[in-house]
Amino acid sequence: MKYDLKKQLRSFGYAWQGIKGCIGKEQNLSFHLIATAVVIIAGFAFGITRTEWMIIILCIGVVIAAELFNTAIEKLVDLVSPNRHPIAGQVKDIAAGAVLVCAVAAAIIGLLIFVPYF
Repeated sequence: MKYDLKKQLRSFGYAWQGIKGCIGKEQNLSFHLIATAVVIIAGFAFGITRTEWMIIILCIGVVIAAELFNTAIEKLVDLVSPNRHPIAGQVKDIAAGAVLVCAVAAAIIGLLIFVPYF
């Protein structure tokens, strides 16, 4: 298989379009992006360590990725099951639960990092 740079760049473009398509349209993603901005500002204000930055960046990435996965799952469920169905609802709830687990874990890690600075 020959590597195709143009195809690779198109793939990044599609991925970026997917992210842009969610920003400002998905309420929970907007909340997480605002929280991200607050955490980044706090990180600079408190002068957190390099290791703490790595952990914070990882947490941010996991939560944002989970939210994007959740959005994709919700849209797919809506496509294949436009009418209300109990299993479709369960799928959406499980995906939202996964985001909640990631967000709670990130919040606990954030507290562990930032509380000692107070």
